[in-house]
Amino acid sequence: MLRTSVFWALGRPAASRVPLLGDLGARRYGSGAPTVGEDAAHPRALFTTPIFYANAAPHIGHLYSALLADALCRHRGLRAPGAAALRLSTGTDEHGLKIQQAAAAAGLAPRALCDRVSAQFRRLFRDAGVAATDFIRTTEARHRAAVQHFWGVLAARDLLYKGLYEGWYCASDECFLPDAKVTRQPGLAGESCPVSLESGHPVSWTKEENYIFRLSQFREPLRRWLRSNPRAIIPEPFHRAVLQWLEEELPDLSVSRSSSHLHWGIPVPGDDSQTIYVWVDALVNYLTVIGYPNAEFRSWWPAASHVIGKDILKFHAIYWPALLLGAGLSPPRRICVHSHWTVCGQKMSKSLGNVVDPMACLDRYTVDGFRYFLLRQGVPNWDCDYYDEKVVKLLDSELADALGGLLNRCTASKINPSGTYPVFCTACFPSEPESQGPAVRAQAEDYALVNAVASLPRQVADYYDNFQIYKALEAVSSCVRQTNGFVQRHAPWKLSWESPMDAPWLGTVLHVALECLRVFGTLLQPVTPNLADKLLSRLGVCAAERGLEELFFLPRFYGHHCPFEGRRLGPETGLWFPRLDQSRARMVKAQGT
Repeated sequence: MLRTSVFWALGRPAASRVPLLGDLGARRYGSGAPTVGEDAAHPRALFTTPIFYANAAPHIGHLYSALLADALCRHRGLRAPGAAALRLSTGTDEHGLKIQQAAAAAGLAPRALCDRVSAQFRRLFRDAGVAATDFIRTTEARHRAAVQHFWGVLAARDLLYKGLYEGWYCASDECFLPDAKVTRQPGLAGESCPVSLESGHPVSWTKEENYIFRLSQFREPLRRWLRSNPRAIIPEPFHRAVLQWLEEELPDLSVSRSSSHLHWGIPVPGDDSQTIYVWVDALVNYLTVIGYPNAEFRSWWPAASHVIGKDILKFHAIYWPALLLGAGLSPPRRICVHSHWTVCGQKMSKSLGNVVDPMACLDRYTVDGFRYFLLRQGVPNWDCDYYDEKVVKLLDSELADALGGLLNRCTASKINPSGTYPVFCTACFPSEPESQGPAVRAQAEDYALVNAVASLPRQVADYYDNFQIYKALEAVSSCVRQTNGFVQRHAPWKLSWESPMDAPWLGTVLHVALECLRVFGTLLQPVTPNLADKLLSRLGVCAAERGLEELFFLPRFYGHHCPFEGRRLGPETGLWFPRLDQSRARMVKAQGT
């Protein structure tokens, strides 16, 4: 549920030459000078996913949230000077009535259910390559201490009072609802049953004495916060939706439940008859993971970016900022909201039997393949659809054929017998498009390719800043297609290394293609870390040369030294990404014999 952009961005290239970027030992040049990103003044960045209910096994929607946060964090790491200033947290939400009821239905103690389901989430994220620095469980002692301290701060500020709460409660959504948010629909026996207007889940009438938070006091402070920070919630339609919610009156919020009704949770300090409301409990996890209430947490807060699903927007965009303001803290820097995944056009549902197992998908499509699919196809603004043929078509087209084919073609021994980064010939590809001469071979489309790839790192950084990872991958894919067009146009396999006329241009074509591949591999690291490593290793790019600060595209084109020119390529690593339709056909054939 989070993401803040604390990124550096790479500047766009000038029309011909670019400025010197630095003089640290070897002089380094690039296709554009670094510019300060919108959050670059903040040296630390905390990225968070939601903590997920431990009442059922994870599905692809949970994995999508985690991958979004992971990719944002990884991209920030490519621009940051050190990993010590970067954290990614995830975990499981293990308290509340929903957990209590699910455990009872399974014939388990709540803790036993939570242990089992939490382990499933932990294993999924580990296997999917989510590089979390913290996996928090709300049943941990450190979290209980943080929640009770946070409660004490609110109480000391006179923001809690005891009163009679009477109204609708939805156990499935763990939220209280006003009459206007409740409707009726026919039950199994045809009777009229009250349900949540938003989720369709059953609600029940509740009347009990609870602690209540003075939420109504924070309507204007929340509006001021959002109006003065137009990018506090992205994409923009969700920011606008929250402001529309705040046009209505904001009633005070019940923040505890009777422990006789809800025993599975954190007790209110000094009053064991009450259990802290599960959402107050859950939201404080973002402070727990940075050491709250110890002083160290202040070096990380509010440098937080929450990645969340749209169904929990109100809790994160209204309740959480109000609670933070009440405790004397700032709201999080950014809330990044995404929509949901459907399956073949239908909402995922146990009753429909169409819940997609993410572990099976990682096995079927490979880890990096499925990471790429979810982040390439997932659009935060609206729901996205999953079906098997869609995954296969995308991965075969963009990974196996376009990018894998380009890498294999340009590193094959038949076309590159020396196994090196060939020399770039400035006479064949001069920096001025209008240049003429007997050796000039570059065409107008070739200059368009150079401009597109040179501007790609900045373009990708902008898309990450705007929580549009799918557009970043679309931009990379577009440049891959252009690069394939460049190679196809000049057909290096038709040129001869033995020809004095062909050899300089053949080397230049391969040099440009390999430089493009180096940019693609670097930019794909946040999304497909294993495949990107395989690609960069094949090009002979060492670990210290894989950050965005080191990403200087085609320096020879601009008249500067290229450290890769003449360097031996890395060892052959085999097929970069297998075509899935062929793999599936072989598997079906094998099963039929």
